[in-house]
Amino acid sequence: MVVMNPTGDIALQERNLILVALGMMLLVVIPVLTLIVVFAFRYRKGRAPGRYDPNFTHSTPIELVVWSIPLLIIACLGVVTWITTHSLDPFRPLDRISADKPLAKDHKPLDIQVVAMDWKWLFIYPEQGIATVNELALPVDVPVRFSITSTNQFNTFSAPTLAGMIYAMPGMKSMLHAVLNAPGDSWGYSGNYTGAGYSDMRFKLHGVDQAGFDQWAAGIRAAGETLSTDRYVELDKPSEKVPVMHFSTVASGLFDRVLNRCVVAGTECAADIMKKDRALDRDNGGIFAPQPMDHSAMQSSEGQMSQGMPSMSHTSTSGDVTAAVPAAHDHTNTGTNTGTNSGALAAPEQQGSNARP
Repeated sequence: MVVMNPTGDIALQERNLILVALGMMLLVVIPVLTLIVVFAFRYRKGRAPGRYDPNFTHSTPIELVVWSIPLLIIACLGVVTWITTHSLDPFRPLDRISADKPLAKDHKPLDIQVVAMDWKWLFIYPEQGIATVNELALPVDVPVRFSITSTNQFNTFSAPTLAGMIYAMPGMKSMLHAVLNAPGDSWGYSGNYTGAGYSDMRFKLHGVDQAGFDQWAAGIRAAGETLSTDRYVELDKPSEKVPVMHFSTVASGLFDRVLNRCVVAGTECAADIMKKDRALDRDNGGIFAPQPMDHSAMQSSEGQMSQGMPSMSHTSTSGDVTAAVPAAHDHTNTGTNTGTNSGALAAPEQQGSNARP
């Protein structure tokens, strides 16, 4: 029942969406179940029918009911799906704290970097310079922007009271914008099976006021250990039932190196590899290389066009408003009419000169 009792605005909207979908489903389910009982009772064996029509083949009212109700439900679901697909897009920045609390456009969210590991969660607070394992603290009514990735497995970040779930993928970054509207403690977990330690891959979610959050962060900075590169490599090893850990400092650029899979010294980052591949492709005439204009092919194409079109001269009299098309081999035409008629067409070679061969 955690999903039905959210403490975050995004989770609340998702809960309402579930209720809307359930209500529309019951519009079909309840009448069907009711009619099953009615038909079984009315047409039971031994009961004399009040009316019998052996030639019955069609009923317009029945057809209207049978087709109109499903079509209306599908149309309503389509509208709801379209609206919520955009409003609940996890990559979309928030535009409100809650239904009655709008959010200023220039408001800066709290950045948190999330790394799904085997089998634990690492949370990096870049602005506070701290990190935690299996513990996430959020200030109430403060928008949060999560940047999410994974070390080596396809995982799912799920915090039911805060927002929905979103995938965490190695070498890729997902985004989630959310806000917590009420203080309290709850749990988050992995929604995707990843092996032996999956069942215990949970984290504590604390909702506190701003003063409580600042005090919590200050306590970690004063007493936590250092999350250096070597410490991260050790932490990255598969482990189960991992207790909460606090780190007072974090190695510079750690999340970006995890994302680009180059934490270990001497490992080339994925972004650098792709950059080199693009440059190599461009230098060798690949898809990233600039495509030169093939003028010889264009001239050959224009020659074929000229062979199929008669040469016509500009003739115009005071009583003749018909414009003739210039000859195809006349390259002196600059795109404007050289005759006396201002409505003459451009030469064929100029019509095709902007097209690629």
